[in-house]
Amino acid sequence: MISSGISTGLIAIIIILFAVVMTLFKGVRIVPQGQQWIIERLGKYKETLGAGLNIVVPYVDRVAYRLSNKDQILEVPSQDVITKDNAVVTVNAICFVKIADPQKAAYGVEDYEQATASLAMTSLRATIGKMDLDESLSSRDMIKAELLGVMSDQMTDWGLILRSIEIQDIAPSPSMQGAMEQQAAAERQRKATETRAAGNKQAAILEAEGIKQSTILRAEAEQESATRQAAAAISLAEGTKRANQLLAESISGEGGQAALNFQLATRYVDALSALSQSNNTKVVAMPSELSQSIGSLINAGVVLGTTAEVVADKKKQTQNQTSTNFPWNTENSST
Repeated sequence: MISSGISTGLIAIIIILFAVVMTLFKGVRIVPQGQQWIIERLGKYKETLGAGLNIVVPYVDRVAYRLSNKDQILEVPSQDVITKDNAVVTVNAICFVKIADPQKAAYGVEDYEQATASLAMTSLRATIGKMDLDESLSSRDMIKAELLGVMSDQMTDWGLILRSIEIQDIAPSPSMQGAMEQQAAAERQRKATETRAAGNKQAAILEAEGIKQSTILRAEAEQESATRQAAAAISLAEGTKRANQLLAESISGEGGQAALNFQLATRYVDALSALSQSNNTKVVAMPSELSQSIGSLINAGVVLGTTAEVVADKKKQTQNQTSTNFPWNTENSST
């Protein structure tokens, strides 16, 4: 009987100790950093536990939700969207969300992650549906700003803060990509043609400018050459005029005609000599006037010699007359 009572008492003590331990375990809650726990008491919201050691009523209070208060990354599934110009594009995005009110996040929506993704998909369809294809491909910042404005108000009621939403990819359909590639190739070809045409135009302008400058310089050179040729012609004419005047004065003087005949005959003979020395000349025809020309040359020489003697005699007579008229010159000379 005694041993039986001791065994029953030991079992009771063990049961009591176990109940105490379980009670303590149920009444103490240690919340990790970065999390918030929602406590329900008998099925009703009681409080939100923060990070650290927390005491709750055992068997009455329970942890209903464990929520993170860090920024969460939610992926928006890819979906096909029709643009304003009936082009099909595939769009996906990423949302950065933070829980601001754990109670609203737990009880305001059934699943805030799924709700956020669905809201983002709907907003993307509505926003891109108002844009053309080219605008939707090049206006990601505009799409982002509009999505933030549309989604933020709705997510506030869920106790969430939409930090940011980023468009990962906007991809047209394969057929649309082929058409866009053809369009891009045509656009590049057009730009290349315009660039080539602009280059040809510039080259033509430069060539025309070069021709213009060359023509101006050639005209100036021709004008300068003509001016110098005119000046040379004037100088030649003046020289010829002066030579003719001197020649006329010489001819009109005593013995001038004979000197002229002598010069003509000399030049005639020189011309015949040059003609006979030419390499291209095979036969030299002697004109019938050659003997007459040579005779004129001899006669002109005789006349020139006679004329020189006459001039010397006249000069001597003049000196004698001067000595007779002025005898002191002779005396001075003798002295």
